[in-house]
Amino acid sequence: MKGKMKVFLFLVIFAVVIAGCSSNKKSDNDANGDNAAGNVPTEITYTHEFDLEGEIDFWSWDEMFEDVIVEFNKLYPNIKVNLTVLPMGELHDNLATTIAAGRGAPDAVHVEQGQFPRYQAEGLLVDFLQPEYNLQRYKDLQSEYNWERWKSVDGKRLLGFPWDVTAGVFYYREDIYEQMGLPTDPEELGEYLQDPENVLDAARTLAANDIYMYEFRDSPAIQYGDAVGYFDSELNYTRNDERMIELLDFVKEGVQIGWAPQMSLVFSDEGKQLVKQGKAASFPAGTNGSRHLEEAFPDLKGKWRVTKVPAGVNFGLGGSTFSIPEQSDSKDAAFAFLEFLNFSEEAWKIYVDKAVQPAWKHITQLPWYLEHTNEYLGGQKDFAFYETIVDNIPVRRVTPLDGPAWPLYIDKINESIDKNIDSRTTLQQIEDNTLKQLGPDIEKLKEEYGME
Repeated sequence: MKGKMKVFLFLVIFAVVIAGCSSNKKSDNDANGDNAAGNVPTEITYTHEFDLEGEIDFWSWDEMFEDVIVEFNKLYPNIKVNLTVLPMGELHDNLATTIAAGRGAPDAVHVEQGQFPRYQAEGLLVDFLQPEYNLQRYKDLQSEYNWERWKSVDGKRLLGFPWDVTAGVFYYREDIYEQMGLPTDPEELGEYLQDPENVLDAARTLAANDIYMYEFRDSPAIQYGDAVGYFDSELNYTRNDERMIELLDFVKEGVQIGWAPQMSLVFSDEGKQLVKQGKAASFPAGTNGSRHLEEAFPDLKGKWRVTKVPAGVNFGLGGSTFSIPEQSDSKDAAFAFLEFLNFSEEAWKIYVDKAVQPAWKHITQLPWYLEHTNEYLGGQKDFAFYETIVDNIPVRRVTPLDGPAWPLYIDKINESIDKNIDSRTTLQQIEDNTLKQLGPDIEKLKEEYGME
């Protein structure tokens, strides 16, 4: 069987592996595809022959990859994968230490978005845009948001293999919304709540009955900030625009209504009590929220639904990727493993069972994915709904400056809310202070990336 066998992604992967093979050139051309009409490529080519031999060390914080490795070895029986499961914080600290030391790093590693900037400098992780990986041939199978966020600060190197996406959505109690005379159909409610005035009216109706609409008072503004990031690929500050001003004003109106208890409804004991008492009716969260709801409130099965986030706010709530440290001596085997982690239908059946949302369009268009129903959400086709919002998430750049920029942002936002300080003035102060406080770091990064 020739190398780079064609795997048709709308068929069962392993049946095709057994039955089909083709020339490398045809597979590459089909995968690149002429997408002028917006067509999604329908096949993927594995880079290496399935008799490739090797041994790799893989670090993750999730034990589910034990099952994925079993499936991987059905395709690549001669590659041994040594899985090391570590707490997330320890994993990233160890990765940073071993990369700095020049030895001891794994051949492949699971990286969380918030930790990703620690490894963006040149020479630490392989660039998947290089010819030996040529991952750009699958760019059209990803949203622009998910493709761009795993790049270097200047957007020129792809350092993470795009994998999942955690889109922001809005969970709500259908029974409570019905009692309040509000729309209850997910599509109808989602459209209704796109108008900020309707959001405020709904919040007033709920508050009049001692019911909260949000968890945290500043959610719309903060989540918009999550969507745009802090800096673009030229290190210009991004959180001071008309939309942010508008949403901060909107938040202040919501705070006056009393629309949030300022606590997690799922992960705090006080918040859980509010839900159990029927005093909390909705909240924005990621697409893994239904799993957390089911774990926290199994007796509320069938009462929750999910729809679009109110007020036209589209955002991603983190996520993770896979990378290969440059110091790895087994890059071919590591890349074969990462291709399987991302492309395999069998692997994705394991992930979605753990509430991981696929970012690969060849997976999200499969019938078993689109027809999935969530009984906890009253039989709603949750996966199909999630797929409709991914392409609306704005592109943002993840940078090493994001961490230190956060307290400079949130402290002033809280002050603006508490003291009712003009939103435009507040955001300008935040920008000025951020550029002053982080100025040396900004200049250092610009020098590193050759920016003017």
